[in-house]
Amino acid sequence: MQVILLQRVAKLGQMGEVVNVKDGYARNFLLPQGKALRANDGNIKSFEAKKAQLEAQNLETKKEAESVAAKLDGQTFIIIRSASDSGALYGSVTTRDAAEVATAGGFTVERGQVVLDKPIKDLGIHSVSVVLHPEVSVRINLNVARSAEEAELQASGKSIQDLAAEAEAAADFEIAELFDDLGGAAQED
Repeated sequence: MQVILLQRVAKLGQMGEVVNVKDGYARNFLLPQGKALRANDGNIKSFEAKKAQLEAQNLETKKEAESVAAKLDGQTFIIIRSASDSGALYGSVTTRDAAEVATAGGFTVERGQVVLDKPIKDLGIHSVSVVLHPEVSVRINLNVARSAEEAELQASGKSIQDLAAEAEAAADFEIAELFDDLGGAAQED
């Protein structure tokens, strides 16, 4: 099916282009969301008449998105989740979770704007992409931790696995010292 794009669509084309897409993609996504029109003579003429208005509207929304992007880019948000001792989450962090913490942080971010490169299933700091406009995208950081104190430690550069290894090494050292003390006491008797 041929459609006229009313806005830039990633991996498809720019506003005003006539492109061929599969019928289901056009019927189920592009047309209902107002991202495209069927490419027929009436719609092409209608688009040409509205083109200046659509470009002005697109430019305005892009400027708004860029102003929000300047504030949002590089922000770090803390997500508290329960996890095992090894750092594996019981569940995962979703796009909804990322959108909720960004909104709680004072930004208007919807779930559909958040793009996860890979599932977040462990503790740590993860970088996530947020698409504010088809031409404007930023990266935010999600600090996934079991508590606020743990989040502060992660932000300072220590990972949960490093902390667990340090605690285990300290415990092993204490046990070794205890056995050394007991061995010395046994020799004295």
